[in-house]
Amino acid sequence: MNFLKAVLPLCLVLAAAGPLNAAEPRDGAHDFDFNIGTWHTHIRRLQHPLAGSTDYMVLDGTVTVRKVWDGRAQLEEIEVDGPNGHWEGMTLFLYNPQAHQWNQLYANAKDGILNPALIGSFKDGKGELYAQDTLNGHTILVRGTWSDIKPNSHHFQEDYSDDGGKSWEAVFIADLTREK
Repeated sequence: MNFLKAVLPLCLVLAAAGPLNAAEPRDGAHDFDFNIGTWHTHIRRLQHPLAGSTDYMVLDGTVTVRKVWDGRAQLEEIEVDGPNGHWEGMTLFLYNPQAHQWNQLYANAKDGILNPALIGSFKDGKGELYAQDTLNGHTILVRGTWSDIKPNSHHFQEDYSDDGGKSWEAVFIADLTREK
């Protein structure tokens, strides 16, 4: 009994302190630095998401990304052309240093409405940001993924899920190569 009285306070202090090897969260403020510059983009965009369609529209154009706030934010301008004509959009990337996460906000020039923010971070050279949105009156999950990041190219893909993330459908696929 005396042993428990002596050990219990120490156990409570250790439990309150958390794991002994808890690491500081990784500072991801420069995770999107690779994105700065001017890029040629080749996009495939699914015409009818989550409807069993495999009909993709192909778009080609330019993406220009510049630093804002010493790199803690970025402004991306997209101009592409495809079978339905010219399309423009703008993306704002914002870094939250307290959460160690990025927020991505997108607006289409056609309607000027900001889509719900995708929020997330990078791990092992791959960025994944998530949001909840609505498609045809149904709540869906959205996942944006940056991968295959190299000095002069990278891949971006946006996927939708209507089953809580059990399965995903690629709705926007972009391969970008740096313009010289």
